[in-house]
Amino acid sequence: MKARVTVTLKNGVLDPQGKAIEHALSGLGFDGVGQVRQGKVFDIELTGTDKAKAEADLKAMCDKLLANKVIENYSVAIT
Repeated sequence: MKARVTVTLKNGVLDPQGKAIEHALSGLGFDGVGQVRQGKVFDIELTGTDKAKAEADLKAMCDKLLANKVIENYSVAIT
């Protein structure tokens, strides 16, 4: 079973890396780019077939390691 975890900064949290990307895109001639927010994507391969257990495990992984819940949100998708 494969899963994708997407971690993004919460609204209102400053994103200096996103701002730098925004300016770099403008400097490269890409006009019309609004605000850029950066995040992280984790592709995780899991053994087993129990989707409910996989979802619970993935949420625990995010809570304990993959996401800083104070400043980040996360979403889990099992494929």
